[in-house]
Amino acid sequence: MLLVGTLVSVGGAAAADGPVAELPLRRSRDDDTTRVFELVDGNAIWQHVQTLSIPWRTFHTQGLVKIGDVFFVSAVEVLAPRISNGTVTDTLYDFSIDRSPGAGRGWLFEFDAQGNLLGKIELTAGDVYHPGGIDFDGRDLWVPVCEYRPNSRSNIYRVNPKTLEAELVFSAADAIGAVVHNRHAGTLHGVSWGSRRIWTWKIEPGQGRRKPRVVTPGRWEPNPQSYVDYQDCHSHGIEYMLCGGVARYSTPVGSFALGGLDLVDLRSGRRQHQVSVNLFIDEGSGPNPALSLTHNAFWAEPGPRRDSLRLYFMAESDNQADLLVYDVTRSIER
Repeated sequence: MLLVGTLVSVGGAAAADGPVAELPLRRSRDDDTTRVFELVDGNAIWQHVQTLSIPWRTFHTQGLVKIGDVFFVSAVEVLAPRISNGTVTDTLYDFSIDRSPGAGRGWLFEFDAQGNLLGKIELTAGDVYHPGGIDFDGRDLWVPVCEYRPNSRSNIYRVNPKTLEAELVFSAADAIGAVVHNRHAGTLHGVSWGSRRIWTWKIEPGQGRRKPRVVTPGRWEPNPQSYVDYQDCHSHGIEYMLCGGVARYSTPVGSFALGGLDLVDLRSGRRQHQVSVNLFIDEGSGPNPALSLTHNAFWAEPGPRRDSLRLYFMAESDNQADLLVYDVTRSIER
């Protein structure tokens, strides 16, 4: 049986689209972004489209969302360093605290396609000042803010993108580095420090603007992949999340950073498709030539061609980030 249509995601909300090329029935959970992403491989063509210089201080960027022509980026402003206490933790089964909290301020910025700052809100609560990867569910932004150390604690906020009004939904006993809202199952999913744990909370939506409520205690399972640490994740299609991340590896001839994008099936917690990203900020030049494109904040959406994706990256170097735009086209050799 073949499906002669697809679902398209507008800011995380699925809507019916017109006829497209015939796709296997199993693709019915895809939106236009995941449909193309699953066709991208190591032979894909990456084209740099634009570098947008940001004239205001971005600090250490973490999560990126695009709604129409408006962008939202979360960032941490570090005011005092953290100091190691000598404890060793695997950030998976061992919840030990290995450093002091330091000090800082957590921000959510709104800006337009020309880089103009439209608004900002501070999301700081004492030692809880490090925002993570953010998600948009078609109505609200979801922003986790944690202590800047593993195995600590986090506040999970719901933010109205029209007003930037923030509401604390719940707190979690772990450092949550990114969240996605799975509207189809009524769950919120989070990744811990280094994305070693994948958390799930059951969420009961509120009526109107009434606050959602966590109805079951959070549970976590080990992340089955370990080649990169997820930094920013976004809900897509039906119960998928698309995550970007990076990891640094040492070799006998030096170290290198490997970036990656993963499509994760939220029903199983398993990776559906993986694309390694061997590209760097400033295309390997500038003050930090080894900084991977997927080091921090990213956003993906359908590209100008039916077989392409438009990807936005916003990884900072020395507390300042530009917005880098790439078009990714699948290889024509199949």
